[in-house]
Amino acid sequence: MFLSSVGFSIVIMSIWPYLQKIDQTADTSFLGWVIASFSIGQMVASPIFGLWSNYRPRKEPLIVSLFISVTANCLYAYVHAPASHNKYYMLAARGLVGFGSGNVAVVRSYISGATSLQERTSAMANTSICQALGFILGPVFQTFFALIGEKGVTWEAINLQINMYTAPVLLGAFLGVLNIILIFAILREHRVDDSGRQCKNINYEEGSANDIEIPQGHIDQVAVVATNVLFFVILFIFALFETIITPLTMDMYAWTRKQAVLYDGIILAALGIEAILLFMGIKSLSKKIGERAILLGGLIIVWVGFFILLPWGNNFPKIQWEDLHNNSIPNTTFGEVIFTFWKSLREDHKEEPTGCPVEQTWCLYTPVIHLAQFLTSAMLIGIGYPACNVMSYTLYSKIVGPKPQGVYMGWLTASGSGARILGPVFISHVYTYWGPRWAFSLICGILILTITLLGVVYKRLIAFSVRYGRSEESSR
Repeated sequence: MFLSSVGFSIVIMSIWPYLQKIDQTADTSFLGWVIASFSIGQMVASPIFGLWSNYRPRKEPLIVSLFISVTANCLYAYVHAPASHNKYYMLAARGLVGFGSGNVAVVRSYISGATSLQERTSAMANTSICQALGFILGPVFQTFFALIGEKGVTWEAINLQINMYTAPVLLGAFLGVLNIILIFAILREHRVDDSGRQCKNINYEEGSANDIEIPQGHIDQVAVVATNVLFFVILFIFALFETIITPLTMDMYAWTRKQAVLYDGIILAALGIEAILLFMGIKSLSKKIGERAILLGGLIIVWVGFFILLPWGNNFPKIQWEDLHNNSIPNTTFGEVIFTFWKSLREDHKEEPTGCPVEQTWCLYTPVIHLAQFLTSAMLIGIGYPACNVMSYTLYSKIVGPKPQGVYMGWLTASGSGARILGPVFISHVYTYWGPRWAFSLICGILILTITLLGVVYKRLIAFSVRYGRSEESSR
C-alpha cells in the first residue's frame, strides 16, 4: 500500500509541467486522461490479481505486479526520448504503473483474511497509515527533486535524463525492486476466521482453509453494491482534487511550473501528515461511535470543503496572454495591437507565461479563489477523505464476511480505480470549459446524493457475523 501510493503521488504534481515540456500538443483535457490511465490499468488488474490470490499463494500476484510497476517506471523515465507522440508514451507508462498497482486488492484481501472482526478496523487503519505515508513522502520526494531543476543531468551512454521529472520515478523503480526482495524474504501466508482462530492448512485449489469452518449465509448484495458506490464517490472526489490542484493553483496564483510542483507538493505532504494523525485517533473513535457514523461525518466534512472552494468576490486572476492566437481575440485592429504588444513583452523578457490562460474564457469573469480559501478547503478535505476511505473498505470487508475476499476486494479496488478514471477526466473537462464555479458546484451536488444514499442503506452496513448472530461485535 505504501509503494502503491508513492508510485501514484511521487509524480502527480509534476505530470502537468512535464507533459507540457515533452509535448506541446498536450492540453489539460489530455492531462485528465494521463492521470486516469493509472486507474484504468488498476481497474483492469484488480479483479485478476484478486482472483489469483484466492487460489494461489499471494506472493505470486504481488511479485508479478511489482515487476510490472518497476518496468513502467523505467518507461516513464524515457518518455522524452521519442521524436514525436511523447504524450502517448507517458499515457502508456502511467497505465502500466496502474496495472501493477492492482495488487492493492491482494493486500486488502490478505488483511481481511488475517484479522478477526475486533482487529479489522485497527489493521485497516494501520494499512491506511502506510498508504498516507506514501502520499506524504511522494510529494516530499518530488519537492526535493524539484531542486535538481528541469535540465538536470544526462547519462549519455543510455540516453537517460535525470531531472526533477524523471528522478522520482527512478526512485519508485528502486523501491519496487526492494519490495520484491522483501516479499521473497519475509511474507508468509496467514488466515484466521472472524473470531481469530488461526488456519494452519490452506487449500489453494479450493480457495479455502481446511481446518476452519466457513459460516453459511448469504452476503447482503445490496450492502455490497452500496459500499462499492460509496467507495467510488469517495475516490472520485479525491482523484479530481489531486488532478485539479496543480492547474488550479497555476491559474489562480500565477505560479510557475516549478513553483506549482514545490508548493503543491508541500500542501499534499501536509494533508498526508493530517491523515496520519486522523488514523491514529480513528481506531478508538470507531469503537465509541462506529464505522458508519465516521463515514457519514467524513462525507459531510468533504462537502463543506468543496463548498468553501466556490469562487466569490471582485478580484480576478491574472490573465496569461502568451498563448493567444489571432482567432482567439476580437477581429479588430485594437485587439491585434494588444496581442502583439503582450507577445513582444513576453519574448523580450523570455519568461515562462503564468496566470490563467485566456483560452479558458471563464478566466475573464470568474473571481479568484483566495489562497486562504483554498488552504481551508484542502484542510477539510484532508480530514474527511481519509476517514471515509478507511471506513468504507473496513465496512466492506466485514459485510463480505470470512470467505476468501480476493475477488470482492478486486471489485472494490476496481470501483475505486473507475473513480480515478472518471474523476480526472470529469474535472479536467468541466474545469477547462466551464471553470471552478461549475466544477465545484457539481461536486457538492454529487456529495449530497451520496450522503442521501448512505442514509438509506445505513442500517444494512453491518458485519456478516453480526447479521447472522455469530458475533457480539457492536452493530453501531
